[in-house]
Amino acid sequence: MDQTERQIPERTIATFARSFFREASSYGFEQIDYVRFVNLLLDISIETRNTQKPRILSKIKPVNNFGHDILNKPATQLPLRGQRLSIRAFDKDQDLKLFKRWLCDARGRYFLLSRTTARAADFDKLIASKSNIIGVITLHDGTPIGSLAFLNFDPVQKKAELRKLIGEVTMRGKGFAKEATRLWIQYGITSLRLNKIYLNTFDTDIRNIRLNEKLGFRVEGILRNEVFFDGVYHDVLRMSLLNEQGCDQSPIAQSI
Repeated sequence: MDQTERQIPERTIATFARSFFREASSYGFEQIDYVRFVNLLLDISIETRNTQKPRILSKIKPVNNFGHDILNKPATQLPLRGQRLSIRAFDKDQDLKLFKRWLCDARGRYFLLSRTTARAADFDKLIASKSNIIGVITLHDGTPIGSLAFLNFDPVQKKAELRKLIGEVTMRGKGFAKEATRLWIQYGITSLRLNKIYLNTFDTDIRNIRLNEKLGFRVEGILRNEVFFDGVYHDVLRMSLLNEQGCDQSPIAQSI
């Protein structure tokens, strides 16, 4: 591979391969079908390569720690304000009924689901725990559209698990999750002083994996056939974002 091209992490490629293999096997692929598929994939790749310019590393923002690929003026407390949205603290009286609706659809279930036990957390217990920090994503007119959370916040180890959800179906696929997560990461490092933000995601959730990688998360490991959910075994990917320079030395902290 040309050094000017972006290199996909090996574990990400393995995830795509295992996900495809599982689906193809259930469809009825035989060994010869995999060979045919790979040959066709290479042909398509060559054709596409001849008609498109390769992406250059210099045009891709570095995302190897919190300080890169984050807005220049980080927010240190709630509410947070971005270009198109804001994030405020969860208010039980105001938001409980709304969350109950959001958590009913397929994506909403994943917000509560433990990727290591396949059991859904009780939302009332989740919001009652002092180790969980829940934020509500709103448009600038105050309309709630989703949520972000830091679960199992450990102030000693300085780490927490990230969860995210665009609850309003009409607001999905418009880039709100990416913008909101950037703000939430800022909040995590500048206010909570996190050194590590981690998350767990199913191997089949390719869209979420891609979003996480764009935000700087990297695959730490793959737990094979870790969870049996909706009648299928799933691999679970553990991904993390590290503040390698430490809270006080990060470019974000220095820009406050």
